[in-house]
Amino acid sequence: MAPETPAQGPTPRYFTWDEVAQRSGRDKERWLVIDRKVYNISEFTRQHPGGSRVISHYAGQDATDPFVAFHINKGLVRKYMNSLLIGELSPEQPSFEPTKNKELTEEFRELQATVERMGLMKANPVFFLLHLLHILLLDAAAWLTLWLCGTSFLPLLLCAVLLSTVQAQAGWLQHDFGHLSVFSTSTWNHLLHHFVIGHLKGAPASWWNHLHFQHHAKPNCFRKDPDINMHPFFFALGKILSVELGKQKKKYMPYNHQHRYFFLIGPPALLPLYFQWYIFYFVIQRKKWVDLAWMISFYVRIFLTYVPLLGLKGFLGLFFMVRFLESNWFVWVTQMNHIPMHIDYDRNVDWVSTQLQATCNVHKSAFNDWFSGHLNFQIEHHLFPTMPRHSYHRVAPLVQSLCAKHGIEYQSKPLFSAFADIVHSLRESGQLWLDAYLHQ
Repeated sequence: MAPETPAQGPTPRYFTWDEVAQRSGRDKERWLVIDRKVYNISEFTRQHPGGSRVISHYAGQDATDPFVAFHINKGLVRKYMNSLLIGELSPEQPSFEPTKNKELTEEFRELQATVERMGLMKANPVFFLLHLLHILLLDAAAWLTLWLCGTSFLPLLLCAVLLSTVQAQAGWLQHDFGHLSVFSTSTWNHLLHHFVIGHLKGAPASWWNHLHFQHHAKPNCFRKDPDINMHPFFFALGKILSVELGKQKKKYMPYNHQHRYFFLIGPPALLPLYFQWYIFYFVIQRKKWVDLAWMISFYVRIFLTYVPLLGLKGFLGLFFMVRFLESNWFVWVTQMNHIPMHIDYDRNVDWVSTQLQATCNVHKSAFNDWFSGHLNFQIEHHLFPTMPRHSYHRVAPLVQSLCAKHGIEYQSKPLFSAFADIVHSLRESGQLWLDAYLHQ
């Protein structure tokens, strides 16, 4: 009798980068690559916990580095990914596309391992507890100001400043929980995220997740980063897109004056005139009832706290004053790291280059760290989005060394220079649009 042939598993399917790139979603089919494994995410996108768009932005591309960056329990996630696995890259294929810097990517992955060994991904619970307590104390101080000093103009103004500080600082804290950078499990991060953004701020966690993870996946990439969706209807952003807009003879706004009207429709208006209303449309339209319940708890609490002291009209005046002040704080801080930087379509470059060309830092100081929620370390935050913010200053020298070795500009500037650069970049891109509009 012939000897039995040992049973063998199914032969793995092999794919080329060209085949993967063709499944970028334009024809509805979406594939992506993680650690040379090819996954079909066409049906999974709507079930993806981080949102359908953020994962779709990497369709047709290698997503190894964003996968590592965004997930804190990678082993558990990989188990769920097995059902999506359809094959792997052919042995002769490189591990990532030719548009990506191989040496830089490999050295960054070594840096990630070093960061893990140094314990920089582990949060200090006391740091975040103290931050939460200082927010709650400021919140109490705002109410006590009116209760003890009366409701004349000066106490009312001081109360508004304190409440604006509460809202801004709670915004930075919810950002920590939203990025899963405080607790070692997603469940506790999500729960505290709902509490801080929902009960302390009156906004939905799902809305923040939907927008913010896209921003991190493809920062300053037009049609993929929602943070630059004001192009082209309100502003002409970046040199490349502004010239393109001018050549197309498109003029939704007088962009050559955008560095002036930014002061009217930018910092003062974003929260009170847009976000304040859109968030309710978002949760109702998407049926996010848990988020809505957390939001309502905020409005009930603040209504019962201040209406007895101020009456309904006084309360509404205070509320919109707070949103106005908070909006100015929020817009200047969040835009100083990105608007002056490179803005373009997605060119599918490597993770480090994607983040560094779209972000810059503001110098470290006790005030800058507190005022910006440590988002003055925007480069480190974008490279390591789940890293607790108290570790940014420790990893910064390592990132600087990596950038210097590969000739990548690592920008860090004073706070007010960063603010001024927003206006300067808007003036420059507006002029580029005008020149292209008139002469090209």
